Amino acid sequence: MTDASGGAETVTRAFRVAYDGRKYAGFQRQPHAHTVADSLLGALADHGIVDPGDGPTHATPPGYAAAGRTDAGVSAVAQTVAFEAPAWLTPRAFNGHLPGAVRAWAAADVASGFHATHDAVRRTYRYHLYAPDAGASGTPESARRDPEHAVDDERLRAALARFDGEHDFHNLTTDETGTVRDLDARATREGDTLVVEVAAGGFPRALVRRIVAAARAVGRGTAEPEWIDRLLAPEPISGDRGVGPAPPEPLVLWDVTYPDVAFDLDAEAAESARVAFGERHRDARHAAAATGAVRDRLFEALDEE
Repeated sequence: MTDASGGAETVTRAFRVAYDGRKYAGFQRQPHAHTVADSLLGALADHGIVDPGDGPTHATPPGYAAAGRTDAGVSAVAQTVAFEAPAWLTPRAFNGHLPGAVRAWAAADVASGFHATHDAVRRTYRYHLYAPDAGASGTPESARRDPEHAVDDERLRAALARFDGEHDFHNLTTDETGTVRDLDARATREGDTLVVEVAAGGFPRALVRRIVAAARAVGRGTAEPEWIDRLLAPEPISGDRGVGPAPPEPLVLWDVTYPDVAFDLDAEAAESARVAFGERHRDARHAAAATGAVRDRLFEALDEE
């Protein structure tokens, strides 16, 4: 087996990794499904740092761990992966064997024994919710044409405020342990999008997406704010009164905080990531423009009736 050093000096290094999660079955390795971790470990195998395998059978380098397990379809800009690496493995070198949808862009040398999962003290997610403002004076055209997605910002923010602080979120996750969390939740409007930011030390499965779904229901007026209190109550809630998760694709792992760790930007790697994600953004906007044009034409046809 080729070890991490290959005879060269090694360091424990943490990498910031961005990825477009839409085509992946999540971050963590799984049998019979392609994940972001498969791409990362495959790149290390191509570099000769670990033994090659077949998808989920790739070896891992000493100390390998990641900040979080993102679900299928979820993207990241600050996923953090750390392991014992040869000193020459910079983000730009790492990218040499990574697909365009996965880009390392910064790194920090950390103490031996650093653990990317356990040493993280805060994780921040941002959900980009398409939600035209139904409460604005003079209903915006986007809310008029797409009333199914329009929300009242004040109602949605009031719902999010009920999630702030420490609660037992057992009714908002399938996890049976680790459900008590201390959350900060807020929403910022950017045009027709509400950026919902939720931060905590860690998150049980699908919690952020269920919080977004619940707040959206209140914002749309299909649920009252008091429903949030029932979701946070100690008593289990039945399936028909609960809340399912919002779609995963608008969710991004935005930041992960470690005490006394400062990441150094690799300008060449970051520019590579900017270009790669810029191309994906352009392609998605082109597709959205076409479907939006079809929607608008049908709306005009209905208006003419």
